[in-house]
Amino acid sequence: MAELDNSSTSSSSGSTLFNRSFTMHANTAEPDAPKVHLLLSNPSSLNRAASISKIYNSIDSVKGKVKKLCNLFESAKSSLTTGTEDRIVVYLTSLRGIRRTYEDCYAVRMIFRGFRVWVDERDVSMDSAYKKELQSVLRKKNPSLPQVFIKGKYVGGADVIKSMFEVGELAKILEDFPRIQQPGLVCDCCGDVRFVPCGNCNGSRKVFDEDERFLKRCLECNENGLIRCPNCCS
Repeated sequence: MAELDNSSTSSSSGSTLFNRSFTMHANTAEPDAPKVHLLLSNPSSLNRAASISKIYNSIDSVKGKVKKLCNLFESAKSSLTTGTEDRIVVYLTSLRGIRRTYEDCYAVRMIFRGFRVWVDERDVSMDSAYKKELQSVLRKKNPSLPQVFIKGKYVGGADVIKSMFEVGELAKILEDFPRIQQPGLVCDCCGDVRFVPCGNCNGSRKVFDEDERFLKRCLECNENGLIRCPNCCS
């Protein structure tokens, strides 16, 4: 009987030890459970650091691209003809046939007007000679619009100008240009169109030659009978 009692007490003590160790492990695991539940219920907290790092990396990449573009701008040779080393030349269009192109041209115009600098705007829809000039400079048959040249050097299109404007690089480049005293003033001669009807042929593109007694093509205007505004484009 004593042996049975000893065996029963030993088995009960072993079971209590086993149960005690199990309860110890169970108690230690319980405090961690809410943490896991909170993390699973709020998965955005797990990706917060990754999203912040992505934002900083995207900003750094934009700055790096703009710096590369500025280095290309500083090292590039003059692409336009002589007489454009002291000005900003923008090839654009005033037609609204393609909405994206018109909006890009308008955005670039407003960016430069915000700096109150004079811009030599060359509308390819008003004069085909500007389109041919841009094609020869960029060596492309159908270059996208707008295209910007500063001090005779090619800068880029709308995306490049917007990026340089956002990071402040465009303001540094335009520091040497004089500011317009009255930036909102509209030209009385052309109404801010940059073109006026030819005074030699009155826009008809034909003049009468008194010596040869027949009509000739006017050589002072373009295919639309227009000339550059002598008031705001000289």
